Amino acid sequence: MRRRWCRQQQAEERGAMRCCAAGPWPHSVLTTLLLTGEISNDPITFNTNLMGYPDRPGWLRYIQRTPYSDGVLYGSPTVENVGKPTIIEITAYNRRTFETARHNLIINIMSAEDFPLPYQAEFFIRNMNVEEMLASEVLGDFLGAVKNVWQPERLNAINITSALDRGGRVPLPINDMKEGVYVMVGADVPFSSCLREVENPQNQLRCSQEMEPVITCDKKFRTQFHIDWCKISLVDNTKQVSTFQEVIRGEGILPDGGEYKPPSDTLKSRDYYSDFLITLAVPSAIALVLFLILAYIMCCRREGVEKRNMQTPDIQLVHHSAIQKSTKELRDMSKNREIAWPLSTLPVFHPVTGEMVPPLHTDTYDNTSMPLMQTQQNLPHQTQIPQQQSAGKWYS
Repeated sequence: MRRRWCRQQQAEERGAMRCCAAGPWPHSVLTTLLLTGEISNDPITFNTNLMGYPDRPGWLRYIQRTPYSDGVLYGSPTVENVGKPTIIEITAYNRRTFETARHNLIINIMSAEDFPLPYQAEFFIRNMNVEEMLASEVLGDFLGAVKNVWQPERLNAINITSALDRGGRVPLPINDMKEGVYVMVGADVPFSSCLREVENPQNQLRCSQEMEPVITCDKKFRTQFHIDWCKISLVDNTKQVSTFQEVIRGEGILPDGGEYKPPSDTLKSRDYYSDFLITLAVPSAIALVLFLILAYIMCCRREGVEKRNMQTPDIQLVHHSAIQKSTKELRDMSKNREIAWPLSTLPVFHPVTGEMVPPLHTDTYDNTSMPLMQTQQNLPHQTQIPQQQSAGKWYS
């Protein structure tokens, strides 16, 4: 059912704001509001909110691509909003002159029970953005194409949703790619045979293989709208069965306990002293007892050297003492042992006269003080190195 469009405008000295709305509107029919700047081409942005609230109602959405493009409010009211006037505050900001303009838009929502649309079909259009589809001439062309295929007596657009709101991905900025938009329409007659072709097993198989299904009426949309027939959804509300089931009492279901009676406002004061004793005093006492037991075991129960010797056999003590005594004697002897210096450390010349020291005689050589390096015996063209005696004296 078509509704009369109302136009209100509020002009300022250098700019104006125009709001186009439809009303009253059934709650199941799409509502579209156009916010646009007039008189000048200044960059203008819009801010919309429900009167008395910081944001819009949950069913109402707003989109504006750039400050130079129109802003669009769109959405489908719910049953809870029927009979309640929705007042939208619209504030326009002129980004060049920093001027503002405010306008209140009243939307009256009526019940859709007088306009039943039990048969609903949702189409996915790949070559459109949501603001392009919301244009009246584009939406009218799409509804005209659907009406030629469906042949209903009454056809209305119920909802329009961007593919990004359904989890779609942002398209690449190449080849003029679009985001895609979902359009749900409702009619009062059953679906046509052309729309039912999507449910054929052959087309379902082609969709599972990511191939285009064969739809006879696709040529009626192809000139302007590229429809993804694999994503079409057909809903028949006349065949929907109510999911409510009466509860049958039996095993596992508790009997009705009556109304809930909350406690009285005058509650008695509670003593937390016993809770304190249980929480802190009892664990502290147990920890103290365990600490005393551990201290007694570590400090008062030590065996000591005397008790160890008493429990050790005598033969083992004598053997250990002999080994210890021998080790001590060997260490004392190693301290008093005299070792001759190696020849590499002995002086070649006499420290007083500076004369070359002659080699030592063989008969006066002490075998007990063997140097670490052997003496070189009268080799030709070599200097003889003297040897040191145990007494530390030099002999010519």
